[in-house]
Amino acid sequence: MSKKTVAELLVDSLALAGVKRVYGVAGDSLNGITDSIRHRGDIRWVPVRHEETAAFAAGAEAHLTGHPVVCAGSCGPGNLHLINGLYDAHRSRVPVLAIAAQIPSREIGSGYFQETHPERLFRDCSHYCELVSHPEQMPRLLHIAMQTALSRRGVSVIVLPGDIALQPAPVSEPHLSFAQATPTVSPSDDQLDRLAEALNGARRVTILGGAGCAGAHDQLMEVASKLQAPIVHAMRGKEFIEYDNPFDVGMTGLLGFASGYQAMMDCETLLMLGTDFPYQQFYPSHATVVQIDLRGEQIGRRTRVDLGVIGDVRTTLAALSPRLKQKSDDRHLNKSLHRYGMARKELDDLASGEPGRKPIHPQYLAKVLDEIAADDAIFCCDVGTPTIWAARYLRMNGKRRLLGSFTHGSMANALPQAIGAQLSHPGRQVITLSGDGGLAMLLGDLLSLRQLRLPIKLVVFKNDSLGFVELEMRAAGFLDHATTLHNPNFARIAEAAGLLGLTAETPEQVRPMLADALQHDGPVLVEVLVNRQELVLPSSIKMDQMIGFGLFMIKAVLNGRGDELIDLARTNLFR
Repeated sequence: MSKKTVAELLVDSLALAGVKRVYGVAGDSLNGITDSIRHRGDIRWVPVRHEETAAFAAGAEAHLTGHPVVCAGSCGPGNLHLINGLYDAHRSRVPVLAIAAQIPSREIGSGYFQETHPERLFRDCSHYCELVSHPEQMPRLLHIAMQTALSRRGVSVIVLPGDIALQPAPVSEPHLSFAQATPTVSPSDDQLDRLAEALNGARRVTILGGAGCAGAHDQLMEVASKLQAPIVHAMRGKEFIEYDNPFDVGMTGLLGFASGYQAMMDCETLLMLGTDFPYQQFYPSHATVVQIDLRGEQIGRRTRVDLGVIGDVRTTLAALSPRLKQKSDDRHLNKSLHRYGMARKELDDLASGEPGRKPIHPQYLAKVLDEIAADDAIFCCDVGTPTIWAARYLRMNGKRRLLGSFTHGSMANALPQAIGAQLSHPGRQVITLSGDGGLAMLLGDLLSLRQLRLPIKLVVFKNDSLGFVELEMRAAGFLDHATTLHNPNFARIAEAAGLLGLTAETPEQVRPMLADALQHDGPVLVEVLVNRQELVLPSSIKMDQMIGFGLFMIKAVLNGRGDELIDLARTNLFR
């Protein structure tokens, strides 16, 4: 019998698989694992202040590297805190292994202290979740879990009782190998011919691309050129599609531009590439829809599809392109590009910073940040209005990366994702666009930045409200309620935590303060007092939204909030 414990063999196996970090909060049911990592130099335990942070950080590292990353939580409440971050990683399709420690195996089923059943609770946010009930199971279950996370691009969970982790391992050395290569998938010749026929016969083609376009930039540009097609991108596709793209007409949807919306509404044929864009109301109702996706289950689940094929975008476009005829009619493309130019100018005009004028326009903050950040910066944005400003003002260039909770839509993601990004990319500039609500939700992990000595730059859009929730209420005809945040001075809290804390109150302070922050050798928090009344208009306003906003204004007047409406109008109509 080997003298190694199950925990030691598990850690050996993780190191052999190339895992560099395990994110988590220590606890007694994890003692075997943390002690096994303690003296090693090839794998590191990364202590954070909340397990949700651990899961988000692991997901961010996995997103940026494509390699499996591990997070861990102690039994009961500890591993339950992982769930939200794991949901985000799972829905973003990045390979994460979660180790959910469990109570002593002999006590399972007795209602023991901190007892839960992770193998049930984690089912919805994982492809694989199993309990190790005997030492001999661990090597094989770990192999299955890791291989599943890699091959299916998502989360796997190993539930490991603390006493099992301390028992002798069945073997002395790990014997794990993992197939990480991504296979190419192409439609059949017959399907490619049908795709070409549909696209060649269309006069006005628009392309909608998503995260599945990663690695297919050249092929996408070639096909767009042949089709004379404007390209609309979803949020998760922004970092892969937007740069060096003469066919770019921006985004559609709640975060997007009118130009992206119109390019889709005016097309005769919509070509969807590697996207699961969820908002049905932004799809054209009368166009022929062609969809290419590696995951067959996604074809036709958002809108009616006339022709759907399974294939990865890069391989499929490379095989499709020789079959496409070069179109000469560029009127649809030019019209869409003209609209994009006007929309872009309007957005840039909104990003003004008149000296002395308070509060600061959040658009101006985002625009300045884009201008002075490094060419290879990694941005992490909180949900809500920070995501909107990131979508509209951060420019991707093929080297920058953009992380967010774009599918799961969780608050408080930016700070923990920045931790995973900075640890895995120590030479890169990592910047958050944090909301004051999101930052406050996991505020304790400011302490992690100091403890881990991470030079992350936190930029806080401080408007003392849950701004996007407030806007949604108004658009639905409700008086905004329960959205006000009584915030502290975040810069002073940052100083107390050992960070450099800065506060920008006027536009002329924004650029020099951000420049100082980016040059500082250490973690920095810059809180910027931005306008709460800034309207965030979607690419298309529906009648029910117009009616809802009208109801809000009537209710606001009747409830003595007329001054607020005047301020709202002054902010958004009289720039």
